[in-house]
Amino acid sequence: MKLDFTQILSTTLVLLSIIDIVGSVPIILQLRERGREVNAWKATIYSTLVMLVFYYCGYWILGLFNCNIQSFAAAGGFLMFLMALEMILDVEIFKNSGGPSKGATIIPLVFPLIAGAGVLTTLISLKAMYADINILIGLFFNMIWVYFVIRSTKKVQQFLGESGIFFMRKFFGIILLAMSVKMVTENLSKLF
Repeated sequence: MKLDFTQILSTTLVLLSIIDIVGSVPIILQLRERGREVNAWKATIYSTLVMLVFYYCGYWILGLFNCNIQSFAAAGGFLMFLMALEMILDVEIFKNSGGPSKGATIIPLVFPLIAGAGVLTTLISLKAMYADINILIGLFFNMIWVYFVIRSTKKVQQFLGESGIFFMRKFFGIILLAMSVKMVTENLSKLF
């Protein structure tokens, strides 16, 4: 259990690219436009809790359902695929039929956007390479960033305007689509 700046930096950068909260800004704005509540503090806390539980108990949790990491990641990639289609085609696929009518903090923000399958499987992969303390510090830095980005989405919206947000939504929709296809195909190829 030794602090290692290189491991902390590596973990921080890897998680930063996978969580990609800046790329989720158009989705957050779209949720707010639909009248769905997005609470930055709750999203950060719940995401952190989900990541920590999965970090320490992920293999055990998946084992309970006789599921492996590749199946979990492929399913998460499929959910990301559907969200990307929403962004690109301006359609609503995720209907809020069972949860709070105005809430969007847990679904889809905490899962699958922030603490999605890609992040959860990455945490388990990092655990095999780095010391726990370094991974947890990197995760902490990421969650501070997540909080500030979610909290400032209205400022981003004012800065970019309608056309800027439209462009961001389409652009990041295509990026999310590409990431989801990669996640699904890589993990399906490992399964078969």
